[in-house]
Amino acid sequence: MSALFGLYRKKDVQALVRRLREEYDGALKEQKAAAEELKAENRALAARVSEMEQERSSVASALVHAVEEGERIKEAGSRAAENEQKEAALLAEKCRLFLKRMMQKYPDEEDTRAFAAFVESLSGALGEEEEGAELDMDEVLAPKQPLDLGKLCKDLGLMEDGE
Repeated sequence: MSALFGLYRKKDVQALVRRLREEYDGALKEQKAAAEELKAENRALAARVSEMEQERSSVASALVHAVEEGERIKEAGSRAAENEQKEAALLAEKCRLFLKRMMQKYPDEEDTRAFAAFVESLSGALGEEEEGAELDMDEVLAPKQPLDLGKLCKDLGLMEDGE
């Protein structure tokens, strides 16, 4: 082994150590720079993930709100259509009552016949059956529920809600 030590001079070993240390320091600096670069990229990506999570939450919230608003609009439209149907049915009933009075006073008048045709077409457009077909004599003679005259008068348009 002592022969091996004789082959290398102290100066050559120190130069080799110095060169290896410089190479090691250079490689270490490169590794530290790469690690810092990766850390910076990781921070940027984490920030972007956070932004996307907030956007996703915002989009989910907007979708829920849109669905709720759609349901509200659909319900409001349904109520409006139902109210319009009720108003049309009430108008048709008032027209039938008016026609009945006109037929009693002016049975042979041309205007009365024209109005009767209008009432018939109105009833047909509303999908209503003939007046006689709606009347259930069993229900009239022996009602299954107590008779509410106020409601009946309101339904027939003979009385307003506030009266």
